[in-house]
Formats: sequence, structure tokens, C-alpha cells
Amino acid sequence: MSNKVNFAIYGCGMISGVHADAINSLDKARLIGCSDIRLSAAEAFAAKYGICCYKSLEEILSNDGIDVVSICTPNGTHADLAIKILEADKSVIVEKPMAITVEECDRIIASAEKSKGRVMVISQLRTSADILSARDIVSSGKLGKIVLCDLYMKFYRSSDYYKGSWRGTLAMDGGGAIINQGIHGIDLLQYIVGPVKNIKSFVKTLFHEIEAEDAAVSAVEFENGAIGVIEASTATFPGFDREIKIHGSNGYIEIRNNCIERLIIDGQEQACSKYVSRGESSNPAAVTYEEHAKQYKTLIDVLNGIDTEYVDQYEGKKAVEIIQRIYAEKE
Repeated sequence: MSNKVNFAIYGCGMISGVHADAINSLDKARLIGCSDIRLSAAEAFAAKYGICCYKSLEEILSNDGIDVVSICTPNGTHADLAIKILEADKSVIVEKPMAITVEECDRIIASAEKSKGRVMVISQLRTSADILSARDIVSSGKLGKIVLCDLYMKFYRSSDYYKGSWRGTLAMDGGGAIINQGIHGIDLLQYIVGPVKNIKSFVKTLFHEIEAEDAAVSAVEFENGAIGVIEASTATFPGFDREIKIHGSNGYIEIRNNCIERLIIDGQEQACSKYVSRGESSNPAAVTYEEHAKQYKTLIDVLNGIDTEYVDQYEGKKAVEIIQRIYAEKE
């Protein structure tokens, strides 16, 4: 692998621009081309970024100059596409979720173990300094015995967001508010606090005319003994920023999106970053590229032989396991 890593994007919908901007922001990355089952979308994307428009994924995979393919397609297509890319011995970046079932995750893992390529799953909030700090604080024992761990993901999406779309369908989204919007918070919660032991859930469709849920509440027991709740919705107007609240016997940490908003240790209030909302709770297009770029840089380092931690296929599976259990254990 040369120092410069060449990328192609498959799927030219809303999130693909974030990936393109992330790639173009890095010195050691080069965006070569794109493709989409809708040729007109790929042509427009290629024209915007000055790259090659490929007619198919197979055409991308036949190009020996492309090192990594980024999957930016509906959730239900992730597994089959990732496996095709790995079978071509290319590396793959998969937008969240890695796949819509644990079985599909396992198929990707099996393929990756035979491939020369690497897998990275987008979980961009893990790259944030405050998230890494929160994980260190919890693991260090500074909060004492962890008692309660709560995630509140009360977003709002209009009916137009789902109308005529794959979103909210079981086949292509894999679910609703939990797997599409809630997955980031679920991944962060288990990343900071640790594995989940038991789950009991209420999963309902209360407002939108969709197959999947737009509201869910789960009671969760963690392997460390802590308990808590996971709430997720896309029907809570006008939309509220994601919150994670972790209570210990010796302190408390409150995270809003990816920023520690309040921290108490030994009864002392600690200085925290100033939080500024980007409006993602009500606007799905409010995602920016900077955190994606950090993940891309990590994969580039790995491909260039630098040993570093990254969100690989085994890490990407963890949130899907929890989500599938939430759906399986619903009342």
C-alpha cells in the first residue's frame, strides 16, 4: 500500500457528500470515482466532485487503482455489497449500521477473514475527544460504582422523510428509530459503559405511517451490574439532542451528542466544553464531515501499516447485537 489511498463511493445519496468531503480533506486520501444504481445520481455526484462515474460496483472493483470502497446505500444492502468488495480484496468503509442483522454481520466477518481488505464501520462520534475522555473516566473508576446509564435519543422526522423512501421499512432500513437514528447513541453507550447483559423493551409505531417503530423504550442491565434505559424516537417534536447520562456512586457525567456537558467527581463540578447544537435532532442533513474524516484517517493509517485502534467489523457488530436484542425482547 502506498502512502496515498484511493477511494470510490458506492451510493450517491445524502450521506455520500459527507464521505466525499471527508476524503477530500485528507492529504493521504484521493477520491477517484463513484457509482449508484441510479446512473443520473452518480453522474451528478461525479460532476460535482470532478471524479469518474462508474456504471456499476463491478466496474469499480475491476479497477486495480482503487483501494477502498465506501458504502453509502440503504442499510439492507450493506452486507451483500461489503462482501462483494471484500471478495475483490479491497477494503470497505460501511455506513452505519454495519448490517441489519447479526447474521449479516457474521457473513461480513467471515468474508473479511478471508480477504486482504479491511473493514471499517462508521461510528464517527467515537472519534470525539469528549467521548474518549468519558470512556477513560468511567473505566478509571473516578465515578465510583456505576449505577445508572441512560440514553435519550428523542429526534423528530417529518412524514416527508419517510414518504416514498426505504427509510422505516424492515427490508431496507432494518427497523426505524432504533437502528437508523438510535444506533449512534447505543454504540456510544456500550463503548463507554461496556457490554449489555439483559434487555426488556416496548417498541411501537405511534405517529408515522411506516412499517417500523418510531418510538421505543428499553430497560437495560449491563454486565458491570448497572441498569438504565434506552429511549429512541423520531416522533418527538421538535427534536431534542441526544443525551447520555451516567451516574456512579462517586460522580456523574452528562453527554450531549458528543460533548461532555456536565461532569461531577468527588462532589466537585469539573470544567466542561461549551456545547453547540448542530440541529441533527430535527435535520438529517446537519451531519458534518470532520468526524468522518478522523475515521478515514484511522483506516488510512492502518492500511499504511500503523497499528491503531479503529471501528472494525467486530466493533461494528456490537451495536447491531444490542439493537437486534431490543427488537427480539419487545413486549
